[in-house]
Amino acid sequence: MDWTLWVEWFIKALVVIFAILTGFAYLTLYERRALARIQTRIGPNRAGPQGLLQPIADALKLFFKEEFTPARADKVLFVLAPVMTVVPAMIIAAVIPFGTQFTLPFLNRPVTLYVADINVGVIYLTAIASIAVYGIVLAGWSSNNKYALLGGMRSSAQMISYEIALGICFVIAILLGNSMSLLKIVEAQKDIWFAVIQPVGALIFMITTLAEVNRAPFDMPEAEQELAAGYHSEYSGMKFALFFMAEYEKMIVISMIAATLYFGGYREFWFLKDTWFSVDQHWWLGPIYLLLKVIVLLFFMIWIRATWPRIRYDRLMAFGWKVLLPLSLALVFITALGILLADQFGAIYIWTIPVLSIIAGLVTTLLTNLSLRRKVAHA
Repeated sequence: MDWTLWVEWFIKALVVIFAILTGFAYLTLYERRALARIQTRIGPNRAGPQGLLQPIADALKLFFKEEFTPARADKVLFVLAPVMTVVPAMIIAAVIPFGTQFTLPFLNRPVTLYVADINVGVIYLTAIASIAVYGIVLAGWSSNNKYALLGGMRSSAQMISYEIALGICFVIAILLGNSMSLLKIVEAQKDIWFAVIQPVGALIFMITTLAEVNRAPFDMPEAEQELAAGYHSEYSGMKFALFFMAEYEKMIVISMIAATLYFGGYREFWFLKDTWFSVDQHWWLGPIYLLLKVIVLLFFMIWIRATWPRIRYDRLMAFGWKVLLPLSLALVFITALGILLADQFGAIYIWTIPVLSIIAGLVTTLLTNLSLRRKVAHA
Protein backbone atom coordinates (compact mmCIF):
# COMPACT_ATOMS: atom_id res chain seq x y z
CA MET A 1 0.00 0.00 0.00
CA ASP A 2 1.27 3.47 -0.94
CA TRP A 3 2.37 5.52 2.10
CA THR A 4 0.76 8.62 0.63
CA LEU A 5 -2.62 6.93 1.10
CA TRP A 6 -2.01 6.88 4.85
CA VAL A 7 -1.14 10.57 4.75
CA GLU A 8 -4.34 11.27 2.82
CA TRP A 9 -6.46 9.37 5.35
CA PHE A 10 -4.77 11.17 8.24
CA ILE A 11 -5.32 14.62 6.73
CA LYS A 12 -8.96 13.89 5.84
CA ALA A 13 -9.62 12.52 9.35
CA LEU A 14 -8.16 15.69 10.88
CA VAL A 15 -10.30 17.86 8.61
CA VAL A 16 -13.47 15.96 9.58
CA ILE A 17 -12.64 16.09 13.31
CA PHE A 18 -11.90 19.83 13.29
CA ALA A 19 -14.98 20.51 11.18
CA ILE A 20 -17.22 18.68 13.66
CA LEU A 21 -15.55 20.36 16.66
CA THR A 22 -15.98 23.79 15.09
CA GLY A 23 -19.55 22.91 14.15
CA PHE A 24 -20.26 21.86 17.74
CA ALA A 25 -18.96 25.16 19.10
CA TYR A 26 -21.01 27.32 16.77
CA LEU A 27 -24.08 25.07 16.88
CA THR A 28 -24.46 26.17 20.51
CA LEU A 29 -24.51 29.79 19.34
CA TYR A 30 -26.84 28.92 16.46
CA GLU A 31 -29.27 27.22 18.83
CA ARG A 32 -29.22 29.99 21.41
CA ARG A 33 -29.79 32.69 18.81
CA ALA A 34 -32.52 30.69 17.06
CA LEU A 35 -34.30 29.94 20.34
CA ALA A 36 -34.07 33.62 21.27
CA ARG A 37 -35.56 34.62 17.93
CA ILE A 38 -38.43 32.12 18.24
CA GLN A 39 -39.17 33.16 21.83
CA THR A 40 -38.79 36.93 21.17
CA ARG A 41 -35.53 37.34 23.06
CA ILE A 42 -32.10 38.61 22.08
CA GLY A 43 -29.66 35.81 22.84
CA PRO A 44 -25.86 36.04 23.17
CA ASN A 45 -24.59 39.26 21.60
CA ARG A 46 -21.85 40.59 23.91
CA ALA A 47 -18.80 38.36 23.40
CA GLY A 48 -17.51 39.58 20.07
CA PRO A 49 -19.50 41.00 17.15
CA GLN A 50 -23.00 39.47 17.14
CA GLY A 51 -21.83 37.12 19.89
CA LEU A 52 -19.47 35.20 17.58
CA LEU A 53 -16.92 34.72 20.37
CA GLN A 54 -19.50 33.33 22.82
CA PRO A 55 -18.55 29.65 22.14
CA ILE A 56 -14.90 30.46 22.90
CA ALA A 57 -15.93 32.20 26.13
CA ASP A 58 -18.03 29.19 27.16
CA ALA A 59 -15.14 26.83 26.39
CA LEU A 60 -12.73 28.85 28.51
CA LYS A 61 -15.22 28.97 31.38
CA LEU A 62 -15.68 25.19 31.35
CA PHE A 63 -11.95 24.58 30.94
CA PHE A 64 -11.07 26.50 34.12
CA LYS A 65 -14.11 25.40 36.12
CA GLU A 66 -13.34 23.28 39.16
CA GLU A 67 -14.13 19.58 38.81
CA PHE A 68 -15.58 17.40 41.56
CA THR A 69 -15.52 13.62 41.77
CA PRO A 70 -17.89 11.95 44.25
CA ALA A 71 -16.00 10.16 47.05
CA ARG A 72 -17.76 6.82 46.45
CA ALA A 73 -17.82 6.99 42.66
CA ASP A 74 -16.04 4.41 40.52
CA LYS A 75 -13.14 6.67 39.55
CA VAL A 76 -12.07 4.83 36.37
CA LEU A 77 -15.54 4.53 34.86
CA PHE A 78 -16.45 8.02 36.06
CA VAL A 79 -13.63 9.45 33.93
CA LEU A 80 -14.05 6.99 31.05
CA ALA A 81 -17.82 7.50 30.55
CA PRO A 82 -17.65 10.98 28.94
CA VAL A 83 -14.94 9.77 26.56
CA MET A 84 -17.06 6.75 25.55
CA THR A 85 -19.88 9.15 24.73
CA VAL A 86 -17.82 11.55 22.61
CA VAL A 87 -15.73 9.12 20.55
CA PRO A 88 -18.62 7.36 18.71
CA ALA A 89 -20.04 10.74 17.71
CA MET A 90 -16.69 11.56 16.08
CA ILE A 91 -15.83 8.33 14.29
CA ILE A 92 -19.31 7.80 12.88
CA ALA A 93 -18.61 10.60 10.37
CA ALA A 94 -15.84 8.57 8.72
CA VAL A 95 -18.17 6.95 6.18
CA ILE A 96 -20.31 9.99 5.36
CA PRO A 97 -19.52 11.28 1.85
CA PHE A 98 -19.08 15.07 1.68
CA GLY A 99 -18.73 15.17 -2.10
CA THR A 100 -17.31 13.33 -5.10
CA GLN A 101 -13.63 13.89 -5.73
CA PHE A 102 -11.13 16.38 -7.11
CA THR A 103 -7.63 16.21 -8.57
CA LEU A 104 -4.72 17.79 -6.74
CA PRO A 105 -2.87 20.25 -8.98
CA PHE A 106 0.76 19.46 -9.87
CA LEU A 107 0.48 15.98 -8.30
CA ASN A 108 -2.32 14.78 -10.60
CA ARG A 109 -3.71 12.73 -7.72
CA PRO A 110 -7.48 12.17 -7.27
CA VAL A 111 -8.71 12.85 -3.74
CA THR A 112 -12.14 11.67 -2.57
CA LEU A 113 -14.22 13.83 -0.24
CA TYR A 114 -14.80 11.12 2.36
CA VAL A 115 -12.56 9.21 4.72
CA ALA A 116 -13.80 5.73 3.78
CA ASP A 117 -16.37 4.17 1.47
CA ILE A 118 -17.23 0.73 2.80
CA ASN A 119 -19.85 -1.45 1.18
CA VAL A 120 -21.71 -1.89 4.48
CA GLY A 121 -21.60 1.77 5.52
CA VAL A 122 -25.17 1.71 6.85
CA ILE A 123 -24.35 -1.20 9.19
CA TYR A 124 -21.27 0.74 10.36
CA LEU A 125 -23.52 3.69 11.25
CA THR A 126 -25.96 1.58 13.27
CA ALA A 127 -23.17 -0.31 15.04
CA ILE A 128 -21.23 2.79 16.12
CA ALA A 129 -24.37 4.74 17.05
CA SER A 130 -25.36 1.95 19.45
CA ILE A 131 -22.09 2.23 21.38
CA ALA A 132 -22.80 5.76 22.67
CA VAL A 133 -25.42 4.48 25.13
CA TYR A 134 -22.70 2.68 27.10
CA GLY A 135 -21.10 5.97 28.10
CA ILE A 136 -24.40 7.36 29.37
CA VAL A 137 -25.28 4.22 31.33
CA LEU A 138 -21.80 4.00 32.85
CA ALA A 139 -21.93 7.69 33.76
CA GLY A 140 -25.11 7.12 35.74
CA TRP A 141 -23.88 3.92 37.40
CA SER A 142 -20.36 5.12 38.24
CA SER A 143 -21.65 8.31 39.91
CA ASN A 144 -23.14 6.29 42.79
CA ASN A 145 -26.16 8.58 42.71
CA LYS A 146 -29.73 7.31 42.46
CA TYR A 147 -30.87 10.18 40.23
CA ALA A 148 -27.92 9.71 37.87
CA LEU A 149 -28.55 5.94 37.79
CA LEU A 150 -32.22 6.45 36.93
CA GLY A 151 -31.22 8.85 34.17
CA GLY A 152 -28.80 6.33 32.73
CA MET A 153 -31.39 3.55 32.84
CA ARG A 154 -33.99 5.76 31.22
CA SER A 155 -31.55 6.67 28.48
CA SER A 156 -30.68 3.05 27.71
CA ALA A 157 -34.35 2.03 27.60
CA GLN A 158 -35.24 5.00 25.39
CA MET A 159 -32.36 4.55 22.96
CA ILE A 160 -32.95 0.82 22.58
CA SER A 161 -36.66 1.40 21.98
CA TYR A 162 -36.22 4.07 19.33
CA GLU A 163 -33.19 2.46 17.69
CA ILE A 164 -35.45 -0.28 16.35
CA ALA A 165 -37.60 2.18 14.40
CA LEU A 166 -34.44 4.06 13.41
CA GLY A 167 -32.87 0.87 12.06
CA ILE A 168 -36.00 0.13 10.04
CA CYS A 169 -35.73 3.61 8.49
CA PHE A 170 -32.19 2.65 7.46
CA VAL A 171 -33.70 -0.42 5.77
CA ILE A 172 -36.06 1.82 3.77
CA ALA A 173 -33.10 3.81 2.40
CA ILE A 174 -31.25 0.56 1.62
CA LEU A 175 -34.24 -0.74 -0.35
CA LEU A 176 -34.61 2.49 -2.33
CA GLY A 177 -30.88 2.77 -3.01
CA ASN A 178 -30.37 -0.96 -3.57
CA SER A 179 -27.10 -0.75 -1.65
CA MET A 180 -25.62 -0.40 1.85
CA SER A 181 -22.90 1.95 0.59
CA LEU A 182 -23.71 5.54 1.51
CA LEU A 183 -22.01 6.77 -1.66
CA LYS A 184 -24.27 4.62 -3.84
CA ILE A 185 -27.35 5.67 -1.83
CA VAL A 186 -26.52 9.32 -2.52
CA GLU A 187 -25.93 8.66 -6.23
CA ALA A 188 -29.28 6.82 -6.39
CA GLN A 189 -30.93 10.12 -5.44
CA LYS A 190 -29.58 11.90 -8.50
CA ASP A 191 -33.01 11.81 -10.14
CA ILE A 192 -35.14 12.37 -7.03
CA TRP A 193 -34.61 12.45 -3.27
CA PHE A 194 -35.81 9.53 -1.18
CA ALA A 195 -37.64 12.00 1.08
CA VAL A 196 -39.99 12.67 -1.84
CA ILE A 197 -40.55 8.98 -2.53
CA GLN A 198 -40.87 8.05 1.16
CA PRO A 199 -41.83 11.26 3.07
CA VAL A 200 -43.25 9.43 6.10
CA GLY A 201 -40.07 7.37 6.44
CA ALA A 202 -37.97 10.56 6.40
CA LEU A 203 -40.23 12.08 9.09
CA ILE A 204 -39.97 8.98 11.31
CA PHE A 205 -36.19 9.05 10.84
CA MET A 206 -36.05 12.63 12.10
CA ILE A 207 -38.32 11.85 15.07
CA THR A 208 -36.30 8.82 16.14
CA THR A 209 -33.04 10.75 15.84
CA LEU A 210 -34.43 13.31 18.29
CA ALA A 211 -34.93 10.46 20.74
CA GLU A 212 -31.45 9.09 20.00
CA VAL A 213 -29.72 12.33 20.96
CA ASN A 214 -32.03 12.96 23.95
CA ARG A 215 -33.40 16.16 22.47
CA ALA A 216 -36.70 17.73 23.51
CA PRO A 217 -39.40 16.52 23.69
CA PHE A 218 -37.52 13.22 24.24
CA ASP A 219 -35.10 14.53 26.87
CA MET A 220 -36.39 12.31 29.66
CA PRO A 221 -32.90 11.08 30.71
CA GLU A 222 -32.12 14.71 31.65
CA ALA A 223 -35.50 15.64 33.16
CA GLU A 224 -34.46 18.33 35.67
CA GLN A 225 -37.78 18.31 37.51
CA GLU A 226 -37.50 14.59 38.27
CA LEU A 227 -33.83 13.59 38.08
CA ALA A 228 -31.84 16.77 38.86
CA ALA A 229 -30.27 16.62 35.35
CA GLY A 230 -30.08 12.81 35.18
CA TYR A 231 -27.00 10.81 34.26
CA HIS A 232 -24.58 13.78 34.38
CA SER A 233 -25.77 15.15 37.75
CA GLU A 234 -22.34 14.59 39.37
CA TYR A 235 -20.28 15.90 36.47
CA SER A 236 -18.75 19.37 36.21
CA GLY A 237 -16.01 21.19 34.34
CA MET A 238 -14.56 19.50 31.26
CA LYS A 239 -16.22 16.16 32.01
CA PHE A 240 -19.61 17.83 31.76
CA ALA A 241 -18.40 19.67 28.66
CA LEU A 242 -17.67 16.32 27.01
CA PHE A 243 -21.29 15.19 27.50
CA PHE A 244 -22.43 18.56 26.21
CA MET A 245 -20.07 18.17 23.23
CA ALA A 246 -21.30 14.64 22.51
CA GLU A 247 -24.94 15.74 22.31
CA TYR A 248 -24.25 18.54 19.85
CA GLU A 249 -21.81 16.50 17.80
CA LYS A 250 -24.44 13.77 17.49
CA MET A 251 -26.93 16.39 16.32
CA ILE A 252 -24.55 17.40 13.53
CA VAL A 253 -23.64 13.84 12.54
CA ILE A 254 -27.24 12.62 12.60
CA SER A 255 -28.28 15.57 10.45
CA MET A 256 -25.56 14.58 7.97
CA ILE A 257 -26.83 10.99 8.01
CA ALA A 258 -30.43 12.14 7.46
CA ALA A 259 -29.31 14.38 4.59
CA THR A 260 -27.34 11.48 3.09
CA LEU A 261 -30.10 8.88 3.34
CA TYR A 262 -33.18 10.92 2.45
CA PHE A 263 -32.27 14.38 1.15
CA GLY A 264 -29.70 13.68 -1.55
CA GLY A 265 -26.57 14.08 0.59
CA TYR A 266 -24.02 16.21 -1.21
CA ARG A 267 -26.06 16.25 -4.43
CA GLU A 268 -28.06 19.20 -5.71
CA PHE A 269 -31.84 19.37 -6.07
CA TRP A 270 -32.82 16.81 -8.68
CA PHE A 271 -34.21 19.52 -11.00
CA LEU A 272 -30.73 21.13 -11.11
CA LYS A 273 -29.19 17.98 -12.57
CA ASP A 274 -27.01 18.57 -15.64
CA THR A 275 -26.88 22.33 -15.00
CA TRP A 276 -24.07 24.62 -13.82
CA PHE A 277 -25.26 23.99 -10.24
CA SER A 278 -24.69 20.25 -10.50
CA VAL A 279 -22.04 18.53 -8.39
CA ASP A 280 -20.99 16.69 -11.55
CA GLN A 281 -19.93 20.05 -13.00
CA HIS A 282 -18.24 21.53 -9.91
CA TRP A 283 -17.02 19.21 -7.14
CA TRP A 284 -16.79 22.01 -4.55
CA LEU A 285 -20.58 22.41 -4.58
CA GLY A 286 -20.98 19.03 -2.81
CA PRO A 287 -19.79 20.13 0.67
CA ILE A 288 -21.78 23.37 0.32
CA TYR A 289 -25.03 21.52 -0.47
CA LEU A 290 -24.48 19.11 2.42
CA LEU A 291 -23.75 22.00 4.81
CA LEU A 292 -26.93 23.84 3.80
CA LYS A 293 -29.04 20.71 4.31
CA VAL A 294 -27.46 20.09 7.72
CA ILE A 295 -28.20 23.68 8.78
CA VAL A 296 -31.86 23.27 7.80
CA LEU A 297 -32.19 19.92 9.60
CA LEU A 298 -30.52 21.36 12.72
CA PHE A 299 -33.03 24.19 12.69
CA PHE A 300 -35.78 21.54 12.63
CA MET A 301 -34.37 20.09 15.87
CA ILE A 302 -34.06 23.54 17.46
CA TRP A 303 -37.59 24.48 16.39
CA ILE A 304 -39.00 21.32 17.98
CA ARG A 305 -37.20 22.13 21.24
CA ALA A 306 -38.60 25.66 21.25
CA THR A 307 -42.22 24.67 20.69
CA TRP A 308 -42.93 21.17 22.07
CA PRO A 309 -43.16 20.32 25.80
CA ARG A 310 -41.54 17.24 27.30
CA ILE A 311 -43.90 14.25 27.14
CA ARG A 312 -44.56 11.81 29.95
CA TYR A 313 -42.16 8.86 30.16
CA ASP A 314 -44.76 6.10 29.75
CA ARG A 315 -46.19 7.86 26.70
CA LEU A 316 -42.69 8.33 25.29
CA MET A 317 -42.07 4.57 25.46
CA ALA A 318 -45.56 3.76 24.17
CA PHE A 319 -45.05 6.13 21.24
CA GLY A 320 -41.89 4.28 20.25
CA TRP A 321 -43.21 0.74 20.62
CA LYS A 322 -46.90 1.13 19.72
CA VAL A 323 -46.80 3.86 17.07
CA LEU A 324 -43.41 4.31 15.38
CA LEU A 325 -42.40 0.63 15.29
CA PRO A 326 -45.60 -0.71 13.60
CA LEU A 327 -45.71 2.26 11.24
CA SER A 328 -42.06 1.84 10.20
CA LEU A 329 -42.62 -1.87 9.56
CA ALA A 330 -45.62 -0.99 7.39
CA LEU A 331 -43.47 1.52 5.48
CA VAL A 332 -40.86 -1.15 4.74
CA PHE A 333 -43.60 -3.37 3.29
CA ILE A 334 -45.02 -0.48 1.25
CA THR A 335 -41.56 0.49 -0.05
CA ALA A 336 -40.74 -3.09 -1.07
CA LEU A 337 -44.17 -3.42 -2.75
CA GLY A 338 -43.71 -0.17 -4.66
CA ILE A 339 -40.25 -1.16 -5.88
CA LEU A 340 -41.57 -4.57 -7.01
CA LEU A 341 -44.49 -2.97 -8.88
CA ALA A 342 -42.13 -0.48 -10.55
CA ASP A 343 -39.84 -3.31 -11.71
CA GLN A 344 -42.73 -5.39 -13.04
CA PHE A 345 -45.11 -2.82 -14.55
CA GLY A 346 -43.16 0.40 -15.09
CA ALA A 347 -41.42 3.22 -13.25
CA ILE A 348 -44.68 5.15 -12.75
CA TYR A 349 -45.70 2.65 -10.04
CA ILE A 350 -42.92 3.93 -7.78
CA TRP A 351 -45.38 6.69 -6.84
CA THR A 352 -47.53 4.14 -5.05
CA ILE A 353 -44.93 4.38 -2.27
CA PRO A 354 -45.59 8.01 -1.20
CA VAL A 355 -49.35 7.66 -1.67
CA LEU A 356 -49.68 4.50 0.45
CA SER A 357 -47.14 5.81 2.99
CA ILE A 358 -49.07 9.04 3.56
CA ILE A 359 -52.29 7.04 3.93
CA ALA A 360 -50.60 4.76 6.49
CA GLY A 361 -49.27 7.79 8.36
CA LEU A 362 -52.69 9.47 8.46
CA VAL A 363 -54.38 6.27 9.67
CA THR A 364 -51.76 5.87 12.40
CA THR A 365 -52.22 9.50 13.48
CA LEU A 366 -56.00 9.06 13.59
CA LEU A 367 -55.79 5.85 15.65
CA THR A 368 -53.29 7.46 18.06
CA ASN A 369 -55.57 10.47 18.49
CA LEU A 370 -58.59 8.23 19.18
CA SER A 371 -56.60 6.26 21.75
CA LEU A 372 -55.54 9.43 23.58
CA ARG A 373 -59.13 10.72 23.57
CA ARG A 374 -60.35 7.46 25.13
CA LYS A 375 -57.72 7.76 27.89
CA VAL A 376 -58.79 11.33 28.60
CA ALA A 377 -62.46 10.31 28.67
CA HIS A 378 -61.79 7.48 31.15
CA ALA A 379 -59.56 9.62 33.37
